[in-house]
Amino acid sequence: MGLVTQSEHSLVAASSLFASQRLIRKRSVKEPGRTGSQWRILYSLQLPSLLCDFLEVTASGGEGNGESLNRLSVARHELILADAGYCSVAGIEYVQQRGADVLVRVNPQAFVAYSQQGRRFNLATQLRRLSQTGQVGEWPVTLHGPTSSFRGRVCAVRKSKHAIEQAHRRLRRKASKKQMSTRPETLEVAKCVVVFTTRNNVSAAEILDWYRSRWQIELVFKRLKSLVQLGHLPKHDDRSSRAWLHGKLLVALLTQKLIRIGRDISP
Repeated sequence: MGLVTQSEHSLVAASSLFASQRLIRKRSVKEPGRTGSQWRILYSLQLPSLLCDFLEVTASGGEGNGESLNRLSVARHELILADAGYCSVAGIEYVQQRGADVLVRVNPQAFVAYSQQGRRFNLATQLRRLSQTGQVGEWPVTLHGPTSSFRGRVCAVRKSKHAIEQAHRRLRRKASKKQMSTRPETLEVAKCVVVFTTRNNVSAAEILDWYRSRWQIELVFKRLKSLVQLGHLPKHDDRSSRAWLHGKLLVALLTQKLIRIGRDISP
């Protein structure tokens, strides 16, 4: 009898509450040479089946260049999980207005929220209340989108001491390369994993547990990079680049389907 991990328990629990769950990720692929342009692959992965239900290839600088949830076809009662690149009020509003829910990593530089009293929500100040490893906090907030205002929650968990030290080293290294200084508020936010969700009838601990499943899509891109060499684009012409990327993705998806078929019918 096989063992069921905590993450698998979380996916099963989420499946009972939502019509479907989707992990969203965009990956950049660069053409060779210093002047080579970049292409971006928008990829959607269903949970818990881990099937790809949407992908889109766009050229850098063209339509769809920015990371936005607006490019997805969203169904009611879905749960969309995404990283901080999708922490856009317009994108969140797009999903929310279609009857679906969002669970997204907070980008402190782009996240503007307000308390129930109408005051600007100070994320760093609230996170200072979480002083112990694993301590969870949640705060109801309101977002003002382009056409409407809607409510949600900020949920956070304090990282371990080792994880905090790693996060601070990455921030200082990045700031050093850009010859900039790191603000105290940025260091404070880096001490926690912080997410925003429009789902309000589930505990903050469960929300944070669900967000951990986002690493499934990171593993997918690692496999694509290693097995079909998707990380490097040996083309210079736009048409051939697009055809090469679509061909690689088609091969990857067909391979995944063959593996599933073989696993299902194997005695």
